[in-house]
Amino acid sequence: MRHLKIVAAALALSIATGPLIAAAAPPSIAAAVAAQDRSPDNVKLDAGRKPAQVLQFLGLKPGMHVLDLFGGNAYWAEIMAPVVGPKGHDTVWEPTQFYSDKTKQSFGAFAAKHPNVSIITSPFEAPDLPKNYADFVMLNDNYHDTYWQNDKYKIPKMDPNAFLKAVYQSMKPGAVIAVIDHIANPNDDTRATVEKFHRIDPNVVKADFKRAGFVLVKSSNLLRNPADKHDVIVFDPKVRGHTDRFIFEFRKPR
Repeated sequence: MRHLKIVAAALALSIATGPLIAAAAPPSIAAAVAAQDRSPDNVKLDAGRKPAQVLQFLGLKPGMHVLDLFGGNAYWAEIMAPVVGPKGHDTVWEPTQFYSDKTKQSFGAFAAKHPNVSIITSPFEAPDLPKNYADFVMLNDNYHDTYWQNDKYKIPKMDPNAFLKAVYQSMKPGAVIAVIDHIANPNDDTRATVEKFHRIDPNVVKADFKRAGFVLVKSSNLLRNPADKHDVIVFDPKVRGHTDRFIFEFRKPR
């Protein structure tokens, strides 16, 4: 009888503690960056992007709902999805102009292994984003493209204000958006600068986001590179992967 009581007690303890073991805490940002199952092509980008330091600075936390703009290569999703954990979600948006069959196939394979990741697509010039969804938005090296026009990729002349309106509506009150981009020297023609260099003046970004209703919370020099003089296109081998970049965090007011 005593033996049966001990067995019953052990069984009860295992039932009580089992869910606690199963519901392990999401990995830290550093652990997610160091994960062995990340894409080798994406890992190669880490040296220039410093993802652990950047996400730590920006304050990514477990449970957040993330809007991952232009995230079809899963670079940020590979890191952010484990960090936000099962109570969070990473929704990637990819413009249909960039959503090739190869990207669709590779992202599908990635998402199949990560139940808290999904992808949505719509034309670049007409972003169809979930409303009042995001706690955190990542916009990495792509805001300048809202000033870009390209016949090859079927990208018409766009209105950056309309793009930011869609992003603003996708965010919850109090949510933040991280904006990282290649720095351009101050100039009077943003579209011509983007066409020539794929860079943007940080002051243009600040003005655009302020006009859209965002508040600048903080900025960082983590990705600054004084050796980059902003006088070559960002794809030039001399600077590719380590251009001089700003990091801004804007908040949607409550």
